[in-house]
Formats: sequence, C-alpha cells, structure tokens
Amino acid sequence: MDEARTVEVDEVRGSGEAGGAASARRMNEPSQTPLDTLSDRDLLARILAQDHAAFSALMQRYNRTLYRAARSVAGDEAEAEDIVQEAWVRAYTHFRDFRGESRLATWLVRITLNEALGRKRRARTILEISEIDNHDGTRVMTPPSSLTDPESDLSRTQLRRMLEEAINTLPPAFRSVFVLRAIEEMSVEEIALQLGIPEATVRTRMHRSRALLGKAIEEKLGGCGLELFPFAGRRCESLRERVLARISPSGAPR
Repeated sequence: MDEARTVEVDEVRGSGEAGGAASARRMNEPSQTPLDTLSDRDLLARILAQDHAAFSALMQRYNRTLYRAARSVAGDEAEAEDIVQEAWVRAYTHFRDFRGESRLATWLVRITLNEALGRKRRARTILEISEIDNHDGTRVMTPPSSLTDPESDLSRTQLRRMLEEAINTLPPAFRSVFVLRAIEEMSVEEIALQLGIPEATVRTRMHRSRALLGKAIEEKLGGCGLELFPFAGRRCESLRERVLARISPSGAPR
C-alpha cells in the first residue's frame, strides 16, 4: 500500500516538474506576434537588440514615405532610391541616438531630407566650381523615364503620369513643400521643422504650388494623391534587401 502511494506521489511530482519546464520554455520562446502589427517603439527595441527582421519590417512600413520625401527633392527615381537606401543605413547606425522627442517617422524623414539636400548642395558646388551652370536661373524638369518592372507598368495610368509630370515641373523648393503637405499629409509645423524654414514660408510655397499646378489638376489630385509616386512590391523589397546586405551581423554598416 505504501509502495503504491509512493509511486503516485512520484508521478505527480514528475508531472509538475514537466509542466514547469514547459512553462519556462514558453516564456523563453520568442514572441510570435507579427512584426507588422508592432508599434514603432516595439520595432525599435527589437532593432536595438540586433533583430534584422524588425528592421526589415520598419523599412517596409516607411519606404514609401521616405521615397516620396527623397523624390520631392531629387526629382529622379533612381537617385531617390539611392537616397533612401543611404538614409536607412544612416538611421540604422544612429537608432540609439533617437530620443523619442518626435515621431520615429519624422526622425526618419529628417534623415532622408538631410541626405537629399546635402547631395543637392554638393552638386551645386561642383557646378559652380566647374562653371558648367550657365543657365539663367530657370529649370526645366525632365519627367522620369519609364521603368520596365511590372509593378511600375501597372501603376502608371495616364492620369497619374500627367500629375507626376506636373509636380515635377514645380520649382524644387515648392515641390518639396507640396509633396510633403499634399501627398504625405505632414503638418505645416512638421514641414517647417524638416526643411528649416518658417511656417509662413511653408504656407506661401504651398499656395503658390497649387496655383502653378492649376485648379483642374488640384481637383483630380484629391482623388488619387495616395497613389502618386508608388513605391511598393518588388521595388520596396529590393531596396530593403540592398540595405540589409550593407549591414553586417555586428550591426555596423559595410
């Protein structure tokens, strides 16, 4: 009788130990929460812990926003992609410096614009030194060349192309404000902070941009603004792959 009771106690104890071990394993297992449902702050925490999958998810979330910001300054698709790629690498190496005083998206846009504007300044300096820039101050924007990838072909309807080309004809200072305000829907205060200009200047440039585009185009823009300058699918994925390829396992850019 005593022997049977001893066996029963041992079995209960063993069951309890197995259950505790299983519980501990569950606690130590990584979270299965889909990355695209996490907040920016949660993704950032994972990125700081060298989670490249979280960094990839963050890039997918904000690639289009950064591309549009770069495109508003560069006016060229290939250069804009290169700017975004460099901006992501810079962001990755400085994530620990982010203090949370603004939205993470705002911080990323600022890095992108700084990279784009820096390139503009360097290009302008080269032109001045070589005395190549002999124009009278006016600039004719050349519409971007058509891409051959399926995503771009499908996204370029006749109306969208017309609107994109119209935006490209805006002077660079006006185009940046218009894209950030009308397409990215940033506030006047945010744009002023990003571009380093007074809020009154933002409003003036926005007003003049609308006038230059014309009432007819402005009315059409309201219905398809979110589809302008698309950046998703394979193009978004390709850029993420290039950025991740530049980041070594140790976290330092290559």
